[in-house]
Amino acid sequence: MARSLDGLVFVPVADQAPGQVGRQTRFDYHERDGRIWAEYAGGDVDRGHLVGTRTGDALDFRYVQLRADGTTASGHCTSLVTELPDGRLRLEETWTWESQPGRGTSTVEEPAA
Repeated sequence: MARSLDGLVFVPVADQAPGQVGRQTRFDYHERDGRIWAEYAGGDVDRGHLVGTRTGDALDFRYVQLRADGTTASGHCTSLVTELPDGRLRLEETWTWESQPGRGTSTVEEPAA
């Protein structure tokens, strides 16, 4: 799949722990020449940014966020881009905090129309 992420919005399919990305968080993705970046906010995240690269269907990026309680956090994530049966895109994410202990997986996808 080579469909661009540029201009797409993604939302989590489930909430994470408090202070992390949740169902109210919205990611606005951009892509150009193998580079990706996004701004995100919502729920416990006041403002977040991610930057990285895309090779085929694999994303590799770092993220940093300002939480609603005024704390900051950062980490590393790899994602696999897949297409849902209805044509929407999904990102299957594996992430590790770099600013604190913790790691996990999450899923974000284009919202249904």
